[in-house]
Amino acid sequence: MCEHTMSNLTLSISDELREKLDEFREINWSAVAREAFVHKVADLEFLREFRSKSDLTTNDVERLSKEVNDRLSKRYLAK
Repeated sequence: MCEHTMSNLTLSISDELREKLDEFREINWSAVAREAFVHKVADLEFLREFRSKSDLTTNDVERLSKEVNDRLSKRYLAK
C-alpha cells in the first residue's frame, strides 16, 4: 500500500472571495485547490520540457505571440 504524506499550505484570499466560498459549504475547497495545483504544475512541467527542446529565441516567441494575438483579435472582433 502506498502512503502519501500531506503538507499544509496557508493561502491568503480576499474577504469577498471567502464570503463566496462560504456560500458553498458542501465543497471541499482544499481538494479543489489541490487539484488546481496539480494541473498547474503539470502545465508548467510540460512547458519547461517543451522549451528545453525548442530552438526558438525570445524574439521569435514574442513575434509569434504578437501574430497569434493579432489574428485572434481580428477573428473575434469581426464577429
